[in-house]
Amino acid sequence: MEGQALGLLLLFTSVLWPDNAATLENGIDIYSLRVDCKVTSRFARSTITSKVVNRANESKEATFEVELPKTAFITNFTMTIDGVDYPGTIKEKAAAQEQYDRAISQGQSAGLVKATGRMMETFEVSVNVAAAGKVTFELVYEELLKRKLGNYQLLIKVKPKQLVKHFQIDVHIFEPQGIRFLETSSTFMTNELSEALSKTITETKAHVSFNPTIDQQRKNPGLEVSLLDGDLMINYDVRRSSSSGDVQIINGYFVHYFAPAQMPALSKNVVFVIDTSGSMRGRKIVQTREALLKILEDISSDDFFNLVTFSSSVSRWKDSMVKATVGNVSEAENFVKSIRDGGATNINDALLTAVTILKQSEESEVLPERSVSMIILLTDGQPNTGESNIEQIQLNVKRSIMDKYTLYCLGFGFDVDYKFLEKMALENGGLARRIYEDSDSALQLQGFYKEVANPILKKIQLEYPDNSISQLTETNFRQLFDGSEIVVAGKIDDNELNHFIAEIKAQTHTADLVYKVEENIAEKEEALKQSQYVFGDFVERLWAYLTIQQLLEKVILATGDVQKDLQKKALELSLKYSFVTSLTSMVVTKPEDQDNPIVANKPTEERQSEDLGAKQSSRSHKKMSARNPLLLGYGGNGQHLSKQFLLSRVISGERLSSANPIDKDTHVRNTAKQHPYIRDTHVRNTAKQHPYIRDQYTDFLVQLPNQGDPICISVSGEPKDTIDLIADPDTGVWVNGTKMHRAKYNYFESFDITYKDPDVTISVSRSKITIQSVNVNTTMSWFETSPVKIDSMQISISKRILSITTDGKASFIIYYPGSPKRFLQLKLTGVHHFSNKVSGKLGQFYFNSTFDASADDRQTAHETLLTVQGKKMQATRILKKIYNTNAERADTITCWLVNLKHD
Repeated sequence: MEGQALGLLLLFTSVLWPDNAATLENGIDIYSLRVDCKVTSRFARSTITSKVVNRANESKEATFEVELPKTAFITNFTMTIDGVDYPGTIKEKAAAQEQYDRAISQGQSAGLVKATGRMMETFEVSVNVAAAGKVTFELVYEELLKRKLGNYQLLIKVKPKQLVKHFQIDVHIFEPQGIRFLETSSTFMTNELSEALSKTITETKAHVSFNPTIDQQRKNPGLEVSLLDGDLMINYDVRRSSSSGDVQIINGYFVHYFAPAQMPALSKNVVFVIDTSGSMRGRKIVQTREALLKILEDISSDDFFNLVTFSSSVSRWKDSMVKATVGNVSEAENFVKSIRDGGATNINDALLTAVTILKQSEESEVLPERSVSMIILLTDGQPNTGESNIEQIQLNVKRSIMDKYTLYCLGFGFDVDYKFLEKMALENGGLARRIYEDSDSALQLQGFYKEVANPILKKIQLEYPDNSISQLTETNFRQLFDGSEIVVAGKIDDNELNHFIAEIKAQTHTADLVYKVEENIAEKEEALKQSQYVFGDFVERLWAYLTIQQLLEKVILATGDVQKDLQKKALELSLKYSFVTSLTSMVVTKPEDQDNPIVANKPTEERQSEDLGAKQSSRSHKKMSARNPLLLGYGGNGQHLSKQFLLSRVISGERLSSANPIDKDTHVRNTAKQHPYIRDTHVRNTAKQHPYIRDQYTDFLVQLPNQGDPICISVSGEPKDTIDLIADPDTGVWVNGTKMHRAKYNYFESFDITYKDPDVTISVSRSKITIQSVNVNTTMSWFETSPVKIDSMQISISKRILSITTDGKASFIIYYPGSPKRFLQLKLTGVHHFSNKVSGKLGQFYFNSTFDASADDRQTAHETLLTVQGKKMQATRILKKIYNTNAERADTITCWLVNLKHD
């Protein structure tokens, strides 16, 4: 888990293999592969060196690929080709962007680094090697190892895909505190290979070596197939003789590690806030229930807890926090087993409810005085009902928590707005983590809980003399968890200083503690200098690494000039210490194309989501194709349908996504005028078998007061039809919409919104926004940044999202995703301002509208009736897409679909 307050481990990883095409049978021979890792007081520097020769009679391409931790910073890369060095150079990202963009525009894969796993990034570069030519690749990266559940772990993935004449892994560890234990394990080790693995451990040093011969690498005698395919793992921890921690000093910089041993845990008060919206349907909700049941089984009897579930509305298990007695835990387990999915995603109200529970329990003195309170949010989507503006939600939560509780945000899958969760968590002393949709999702949730299950200290403050110490990393921490570690680094300004002094203040479960630290600087420096494992500036580089990470974290929370100043400081350090960070790039020039160098950028969380999400979607589609023959079928006219339009049906002229399984009882009905690409086929939903068939985008999403489940409204009409959507003469609001001119898309392409007071008409199309009033007549583009104000009304645009707000009246948000989905989607807020005379295709739902069936009955139903101002309407449960926090990506939500026809 990232975040210094927790100091939790991230893996230190190397993966080595040539491209599939670059195997020996094609001429490229890896004759030497070496991993050299030096760990000095938790700070690791790894050097990967691969030497290849082209044994073919013609030029061949060799690929060098290394998998490294997401938290590592690449510091150097060099290719040596026939004796000539081609080093990578680290530049400001903006300076390298032109080269990167040029490569992309030419169809090249310009990025050298991409996300490949939950914790990993892959560095990859290919180069042409002449016949009999040799190339040496060398990559160096650095990382601070983080302690998790009582140990550090180095995980080296080994996968050369061929026999290597000189293969060696050397790991040297130097821990001045002393090594408490060190263990090695492997997923590929055989009896023969184990003879090539050795480890030597002294009081403060360890050396792990793996040097298999070609015969030991060979899977079977006579076969050129390697056994080296898996993980080599090294786990270790250090001795802790002093409660005040350990200090290392060299060349004017210090690092202070603090992790007191054998401390009793504080009681904790935890509210689990669980998303049960429709998008959690299936394996997600099953795994969530499974994880919660296991967590409840492990919860300490001294802890207090509660459960909040949310979809369109919010439910709490208990009104206040309760102690984890056997009876309460048993009752909570029954509650968890009863959790069902359905509805939209009301994150704002759910979190505010959790905060209210904690506050009221504190005020009534239910909770222990010396305890740690936290909220753990699990969601797989974006806010799409209630308050859905993410900036407002973040502000509401921050104002409500008031630095009293810690918020952890777990994003399930790739449809979450991770930046939204990350900022909200960081603002409230916690962190965000992605839970990957996989067979072990429940274990991921349980694993996270274990990391925060045992807080041993709270309100930790490390103090150093102002007159002699400067440039400190973070020194204040909300809590410290058992098995983790706090790390502080800084610069010693006073060259004449003989003794290093520090003071640590913290609260335990019974008292306030003060630890004193005093170290002889000369003795500390001399001890480090005598170690052969030490690279001389490691403490300074550790300080720079930690400072950059914390600055980049602060950038997420800052705005304006403060944010720019933080970015500037992080950039200066990244360039000074040659770190590839999110602000810098490594430019690599290949000899065969020196005019078009390639660029290594550190993947952002968004790009990691795209890389991994795309892989997951690809795997899902392959599995679905295998079990659904219809996905590879033909249209009735014998024409093979494209994957994109393979399966379609007409619901208000909308297309069914091809990525959804339909069984043999489902037919396709051709509405020939609207869907000429489907012939002689029939669409009919077999409701009992497929009550939740995924459709495309909805025109409107309506949340009825106190009704729970949202309603999706699709209004069919002929192209260019103008439809009266809302008319409320009492409050003075009218909305008309015009259907798209392309027959196969039955969405809206423009809206006219008119207010009586102030007297304003806003005409919104895909090309522009026109605003007309008594004193204003202006046109805005979808890329405007300056808002327009007319009396109490404000009209603003950000990232193709148009917001129209005014006091005391309904307000509007219009999303325009742009090409290729060139349609508009309208959303209403402040609908309680409508009068009882509101009408129109959309407006009629905002007064005197109710479901005929109860919320419990609707949980298992796939059809229901609505009474809308006295009229009965049929509604079908379905999955629809709607834009929320941005116009680039839509959420898939469960709603009740009502199809309306234009009269």
